[in-house]
Amino acid sequence: MADWDISKKKNQGLKKETERAVLVGLVTYNHTMEQVEEYLDELEFLASTAGAETQKRFIQKLHKPQNATFVGKGKLEEIVEYVENNDIDLVIFDDDLSGKQTSILEENIKRKILDRSTLILDIFASRAQTAQAKTQVELAQMQYMLPRLRGLWTHLERQRGGIGMRGPGETEIETDRRIVRDKISLLKKRLEKIDQQNAVRRKNRGQMIRAALVGYTNVGKSTLMTILSKSEVFAENKLFATLDTTVRKVVFGRMPFLLSDTVGFIRKLPTHLIESFKSTLDEVRESDVLVHVIDIAHPNYEDHIEVVTQTLKDLNAENIPTLLVFNKMDLYRDRYFDDMLDEETKQEIEAELTESMLKKYGTNTVFISAIKKENIAELREKLRIMVNDMYAERYPHQTKFW
Repeated sequence: MADWDISKKKNQGLKKETERAVLVGLVTYNHTMEQVEEYLDELEFLASTAGAETQKRFIQKLHKPQNATFVGKGKLEEIVEYVENNDIDLVIFDDDLSGKQTSILEENIKRKILDRSTLILDIFASRAQTAQAKTQVELAQMQYMLPRLRGLWTHLERQRGGIGMRGPGETEIETDRRIVRDKISLLKKRLEKIDQQNAVRRKNRGQMIRAALVGYTNVGKSTLMTILSKSEVFAENKLFATLDTTVRKVVFGRMPFLLSDTVGFIRKLPTHLIESFKSTLDEVRESDVLVHVIDIAHPNYEDHIEVVTQTLKDLNAENIPTLLVFNKMDLYRDRYFDDMLDEETKQEIEAELTESMLKKYGTNTVFISAIKKENIAELREKLRIMVNDMYAERYPHQTKFW
């Protein structure tokens, strides 16, 4: 094994080749074991998206995280032993770590330490294509780094050692803080300029009604965008495949409107990331109709609906007329229908599912399979009616012929 040097912390992200990882989660007083298992499922998917292969999970029950090491002493020793004996490259924690915790953990485990926010930022950095997205990601990284600079400099304090020898270290920290704050200020100004350009671009789109696809990450928004707009949009089975907002002109019959595909939401999305991406999410805020896409085959789709609903509230977009689209019905059948069931029983189960969803979420609901292009006609018709109603409400004195 190569010598570990705690002072070499330049590469906080993941390498291009596959890295072997272990995941760490805590069951605290306000979480159940089932919830933490599901969070770690999602963390494993995030790790896979970033290029890491999960080898093992460590879960501990604690009232709250330990101030120094996040997990307890016994669990930390267990992690260290496993990491040393199984050629592990990095350890990923499901919650945010302080700079102090990261430094202490790296000293003990002698491997790269990531938390959920760092992992998401790594994925966002690899996905960013446009100048706007790259600037937003860099701003989020700087905002994340600022309160953690002390933890990054603790190794210098130890090297200089003792009372009376800590001044230079503190000076380095303050210098770095000023550099990071200046960088944050510069990035914010750059984003303001990009926002102004985008606002002009949106204004120049004319009087067309705007619809936006929203939803949890990896629910099939980009696939649906391709079907509705009849143009190729990048889509793959990974989290945050879409980072830059894509806008297409769509025409149903003779009725034109604009359809945008936005970044997917996720649980525990870092607050600084939401702040940085608010300009991208202006597309959601300024839409006339929202198409909320849900993965019906996911065992926790109701939690995903709550996450998206809360994020829309945070964006002041909760009152925009919304069409709920339950996607991946083909996967739902594969996962939950027994091979022994006859067709009539399957239809009865689907009918009961549809009825219960209509009662719970209202009539603005449709069940589809984007990948199989199933029930797309009904989706188009419901969306057409909503867009048409918006035109009639906004331009009551203009006669529309479509």
